[in-house]
Amino acid sequence: MKESGGALSLWVQTYQQGRSEELHDLLADEVPVALVYNGVSHAVMMASPIDLDDFALGFSLSEGILADASELYDWALQETDAGWVVEMTIASQRMAALKARRRNLTGRTGCGLCGTESLDQAIRPITQVQAPQLSHSAVQRALAALEQYQPLQAITGASHGAAWCSLEGEILLMREDVGRHNALDKLIGAMASGRPSQPTLDHALEQQGFALVSSRASYEMVHKSASVGIGALVSVSAATALAVQQAQLADQLLIGFARPGRHVVYHRPTAQAVANG
Repeated sequence: MKESGGALSLWVQTYQQGRSEELHDLLADEVPVALVYNGVSHAVMMASPIDLDDFALGFSLSEGILADASELYDWALQETDAGWVVEMTIASQRMAALKARRRNLTGRTGCGLCGTESLDQAIRPITQVQAPQLSHSAVQRALAALEQYQPLQAITGASHGAAWCSLEGEILLMREDVGRHNALDKLIGAMASGRPSQPTLDHALEQQGFALVSSRASYEMVHKSASVGIGALVSVSAATALAVQQAQLADQLLIGFARPGRHVVYHRPTAQAVANG
């Protein structure tokens, strides 16, 4: 197989309407990614091998390993025969806190709680957020544009996307991954990195907006987005009951089943959080 931008090429055999054919296809790549902090391996996640710097930073923030991007002093990316390794140097006080948590995650693509040591650790306290005033038309505008911002999904049909959108529904930034949690972490990391020509996390939250994800709204998606101050989460698929409960605790605007011409508001923090128009 030949790799290209998060996808691998492969000859496949298709069968359609009684006819078999050999075709060239593109498959989403999925590799182990080890996240190493100050020389200590903390997490191994299955992910798309693109935007791994964003993934490492976003995971560190959404999992509470770092409180701010400035606490990541340096990082290096290394490819090995077994996968990818992201070596990070973080603030000593954050490393001490990480060691105290005694967590060692070995995560599959859809896993958000792998490695949690007890039931008491499963549901962590959630951060309070400020929900923006969001119009129904803005949700629909962002949804209509989502497909054209997902090149990996377009060629493989097997990746998730997470987008940061303005309150007018314009998609400002997008990240993709085979895992829905990873895609959101990559978006968070990209925004927190402060690169020129893209919205920074602090500025984006100050100006307000919403996150749009191509997956269901699970507990982890609500928790990760709220952990960095995102006040509104819109998902293409349904929300779980626990996700709604957590959105209520965080005072986060939660919308799901976002499809052309319709969507469902699961939690609206104030009477005006979703405006007509």
